[in-house]
Order: sequence, then structure tokens, then C-alpha cells
Amino acid sequence: MLPATSTPAVNNRSSRIYSKILVAIDGSDPSMNAAEHAISVSEAFSAELHALHVIQIDVDLFGPADTPHDVIQINKQAQEFLNRVKLKGNKKYEIKTEIIISVNVPRGIVKYAENKNIDLIVVGTRGRSGFRKLLLGSVASSVIEYSHCPVLVIR
Repeated sequence: MLPATSTPAVNNRSSRIYSKILVAIDGSDPSMNAAEHAISVSEAFSAELHALHVIQIDVDLFGPADTPHDVIQINKQAQEFLNRVKLKGNKKYEIKTEIIISVNVPRGIVKYAENKNIDLIVVGTRGRSGFRKLLLGSVASSVIEYSHCPVLVIR
């Protein structure tokens, strides 16, 4: 007789596979598909869901290349993306949203995930740059390479 195998419990917070999930949002269709999937996974595991948008700033020898007006506009657009994610979510689960600024988007995502003790990162295959010929976008690829936790990539 084979030994009984047990499946991971999803109701007990201490024994859940995923208790904190992060979805990275850039407003692209793949990132919004990733958000829908992350919402489903977070509901299935009763996990805390974080939606993150990283604003990439260019820095040169003289400091940030973006003007304060540019950053304000980008921030408004990022908040619209995150509001769309909140609307997709079920009202019984709070989705924590945050906008951060980083010179490197994948590094910003991974660092946020480490700081918040995220168990699963969900990203889209390609972001706003949308190079169709790439199987996997550079952000998703870098997040996979440097993440401390599993990364789920959604088309």
C-alpha cells in the first residue's frame, strides 16, 4: 500500500502555499490578464494580494531626466491602471496597491516582493514595449531570474 499523500491546506494561514501574492501591472493587456489570474489565485488561497506599478525613471549625470510634470502624469496613469485592477477584484478581498519609482523595473518588483515577504509573483509575458517576437519580455525574464519566490507568467 502506498503512503497517503496530503495536499496543502489552504484555509490555515500558517500552512498555505501562498499567503501573499504580488501582481506587477503596467497597463498592457498581458499585465491585466496577469491581474485577473492573480485575483483568482489569491481568492483560491485566501491570500493577500498586492498590485504594484513601477515607474521607471531615467537618471544621468545630472540627476533624473524626467521633469516633475512628467512624473505626475505617469503617476496619474499608473493609478488608473491600479484602479482597473481593483475593479476586477472581488469586493470581499482587499487588493493593496502601490506605485514605486525605480531606475530598474525588474529590480523594483523583486525588491518589493522581498520587502513584503511575497510568496508568488505574477507577471504578464510582455509589457507595454510589446515586442511581439519575444517569447518572454525582458522584465518578466529578469523577475524570473532574480526572484526569491516562484514567478507565474501569464499570456
